[in-house]
Amino acid sequence: MPDQTISAGRAAQEPREAVRIHTSQIEDACIDKDCIEDLRVFLTRSSQTALESAVNARARSAELLHVYIDVAPIAYNPGHFTADLTFFYRISGEAMSGVTRPAALEGLAVFSKRVVLYGGHCQTKVFSSADNELLPDALYQTHTPDCVVEAVDPMVLSSRVGEGCDCPAVPEIPQAVRALFPEEPVLNCGRQLFVTLGQFSTVRMERGTQLLVPALDFAMPDRSCSDDPGTPDEPCDLFAQVDFPTQAFYPSTR
Repeated sequence: MPDQTISAGRAAQEPREAVRIHTSQIEDACIDKDCIEDLRVFLTRSSQTALESAVNARARSAELLHVYIDVAPIAYNPGHFTADLTFFYRISGEAMSGVTRPAALEGLAVFSKRVVLYGGHCQTKVFSSADNELLPDALYQTHTPDCVVEAVDPMVLSSRVGEGCDCPAVPEIPQAVRALFPEEPVLNCGRQLFVTLGQFSTVRMERGTQLLVPALDFAMPDRSCSDDPGTPDEPCDLFAQVDFPTQAFYPSTR
């Protein structure tokens, strides 16, 4: 086998041996830069009270808590699947009252999107000793690929306060996500905090397979999840100029 260059700056070398492994084969993948505009923040009860009496408020930071993933096959398009992704964020900020110290704000924001990727064909039924629980509802389901989302904490691009005229639909919030906050989020209409976030993510479809191949280097998707150019609003224009942080998705090496 001829020498293969691992990456720039490394010496060319040959694999010392071939090993047989069972691993996840990536059937399809994409990268995305989402500019999420005017996302409502469902504040905790004490934060909502502080916002009601504040002169102004702003979001300081956003933390990605969880991504819920639902994969389903596309009818009449064999091998392709939709992945409905729901991102849950913890938003931190402050409310200014003019004469006192700013009050801390904390709340939950939820963002949903859909991605269509190729997931391959599979006629086998997979069973593992790692999961021996028998679930009747899953006995006759088609074996769908695994969808994996990798993401970094989003950038807060802007924020604003709404005076109660905007009242978006209340999302379904898993109890495990609610438990991450010290108080229940306020879901009813009232004075509201909205944020615009910049989210980097990668999405991939995987299936288990047995391979006998050498490992060469890290692999990143090379196309966008969506061709939508977005809106010309200033925060999104700014976010569009930020390069995708490729190194943040690589394991750290010495």
